[in-house]
Amino acid sequence: MRRALALALLVSCSSTPKTPATVSNGNVNVKTFADERAFLEKNGKVIVLEGDRGAKIALSAEYQGRVMTSAVSDTGRSLGWINHDFIEKKKTGTQFDNFGGEDRFWLGPEGGQYGLYFPPGAKFDFDLWQTPHAMQEGAWNVTAQDAKSVTFQKTMKVTNWSGTSFDVDVTRTIRVIPTQGEVPGVAYESENVITNAGKDPWTKEKGLLSIWILAMYAPVPDTRVVVPFDTKGQGTIVNDAYFGKVPSDRLVVKEEKGVLFFKCDGKHRSKIGLPPTRARGALGSYSAEAKLLTIVTYDPAPPGSPYVNSMWEQQKDPYGGDVVNSYNDGSPGPGKPPLGGFYEIETSSPGVALAPGAKAKHTHRTQHYVGEPAQLDPIAKQAFGVSLAEISGSLP
Repeated sequence: MRRALALALLVSCSSTPKTPATVSNGNVNVKTFADERAFLEKNGKVIVLEGDRGAKIALSAEYQGRVMTSAVSDTGRSLGWINHDFIEKKKTGTQFDNFGGEDRFWLGPEGGQYGLYFPPGAKFDFDLWQTPHAMQEGAWNVTAQDAKSVTFQKTMKVTNWSGTSFDVDVTRTIRVIPTQGEVPGVAYESENVITNAGKDPWTKEKGLLSIWILAMYAPVPDTRVVVPFDTKGQGTIVNDAYFGKVPSDRLVVKEEKGVLFFKCDGKHRSKIGLPPTRARGALGSYSAEAKLLTIVTYDPAPPGSPYVNSMWEQQKDPYGGDVVNSYNDGSPGPGKPPLGGFYEIETSSPGVALAPGAKAKHTHRTQHYVGEPAQLDPIAKQAFGVSLAEISGSLP
């Protein structure tokens, strides 16, 4: 699915336009964009881009070029998850500098013999898991900026579990993309480019890197992630064994319809992923309570491209990984607190074999629409092939 198809999902809707309302569902944890912007500005510089009809997107160079949050208006619900407690403590260099943000840059894979998130030779255990410091510490450079886009740059070094080091130059451009129709919405894309800044080529024999974009959202109890899949594709439909098999009351696979539903309430640590032979280029989420429909699209690679495997184990197939993932937070073990209570929608590039100076690109697009079911239903049907009623009724 190329850019034209991604933008085609920004469909028209004939409903009467409505002014986005302020958040008023009684949930004290729900904040407006203006609230979150004020919080972020107390703790650092914020860059704000403006989309159609007053939509807003907040970015931070200090927090590694992340999209921190977005909304359909200043007074609309803030849609990204921001970790207030961690930001206020002003700590860095932790196991996971969890600032939050609804579009952040990471590199894959996570686990396995070519994984980047465990020290060389270490056991694949949560207590030894470590986000590479170069990815989560320090501000990124702003190299270009206008009213609709910002470009960030960072050079970093990472080392995989097998001891291979990589010098990587990252260029990341966040830009507003149009919404269409009359439903209040906000849409943007992150174009992420990595360059082999070292002297040696990156090879499959020593491990490849992938561009990994992760979106953190604040869950509402009825949030359901929706992932269409190819019913005729080869291989397993969904990997649901990342952190233990996902219970049946949290994951439903509708093989006859080619769609699955994943409960994302931030209360049970679990993760799913679909391989490139199954994923269809779009996924997202819906909450009836929040009146929020989210659509994520990306540019998939040519068939047969190697996708890195992030499973926390010695892998038989290190290039049999996933192109899309969704993570629901929860306690990682008895007596251990959750990482924050968010959920994620993620997309990845394939693993890239790059000669010195060569580049690879991955574009991740986000569209949020806020409205009544009659307004959102046509958008959901076009994007996912299912109705809002099917999404809401998919899981208990």
